[in-house]
Amino acid sequence: MLGTQQKQLFAGCLPESILLSFTYTIMIAQTTSYDKKLSLSEFKHERKNNKMIVVTGANGKLGRQVVEELLKRVSAGDIGVSVRDVSKVQDLKERGVRVRQGNFDDSDSLLHAFEGASQVLMISSHSLGEAAVRQHQTAIGSAKKAGVSRLLYTSQMFSSATSHFPPMDVHAATEEMLQSSGMAFTSVRNGFYAASAIMWMGDALQTGELIAPEDGPVAWTTHSDLAEAMAVILTEQRYDGITPSLTASEAIDMDRIASIASRVLDRPIRRIVVSDDEYRNHLVSRGLPEAMVSMLTGMFQASRQGDFAQTDPALENLIGRTPVSFTDFLKAYL
Repeated sequence: MLGTQQKQLFAGCLPESILLSFTYTIMIAQTTSYDKKLSLSEFKHERKNNKMIVVTGANGKLGRQVVEELLKRVSAGDIGVSVRDVSKVQDLKERGVRVRQGNFDDSDSLLHAFEGASQVLMISSHSLGEAAVRQHQTAIGSAKKAGVSRLLYTSQMFSSATSHFPPMDVHAATEEMLQSSGMAFTSVRNGFYAASAIMWMGDALQTGELIAPEDGPVAWTTHSDLAEAMAVILTEQRYDGITPSLTASEAIDMDRIASIASRVLDRPIRRIVVSDDEYRNHLVSRGLPEAMVSMLTGMFQASRQGDFAQTDPALENLIGRTPVSFTDFLKAYL
């Protein structure tokens, strides 16, 4: 058990701003109506355009970076985005990107958003469990009905129905749906997002104490590298089916992260290991829902089993350079 001083430190290991950002995201459906009637110029553009790439979730960190990478490679007129809130991507519209409202809970909106698309990149839902699976099923069905030639999906490196980390079963179920859809598809197995490491570190950068359960190595991979890789996969028609794991060049555990943070900050960051039960009880005491508690604790359990330890040269081969290291990622973050 922890002593009084350690309990005080542990109480701040997951800051409110981080915890709140990882509680259930209540996606409020946009009430803004959309006009399905195209102007003559838009109609002619649709008829001539057989290269359209549509990216869902382009307001998010990964989706937006994919769009920016695509703009370096193809004409803006060949790119479309499907977003819940079109007001947040007006800058893309001004640059020539087709902007349409699309909602994973509304198949009609997705049919409109996917209209004329040759390829659709489906960024995985922020929902959890069965809700996410239903949303992905809606998106897959809408893409098929819209005549999309190829559907790409952002999966994760250890997609498995048996993983202790809950999002993995959503990815596994979605890959099964893709395989049975009859569509050409690519499931992009992304490495574990490096940005997530900051969340699991809690307040360590401020307190000097990285307090968490026992863990295992994770191939922390940056959004920027993955966005570049997905742009290559889309524009160069790479990979059919499930990709190799797109990961950074090394997998590191929390001990290494504490060591790296110490060097970057030039002050000591000490790693303190607590039991799963102590960690879980702390999260419950902070008022987190059970599903979120299971996700946060499950990551450590899964990493101990080596679920996220695999590294693969596939990402480096796609982007033509060494992926960003965790040290460089942390320096940029700070």
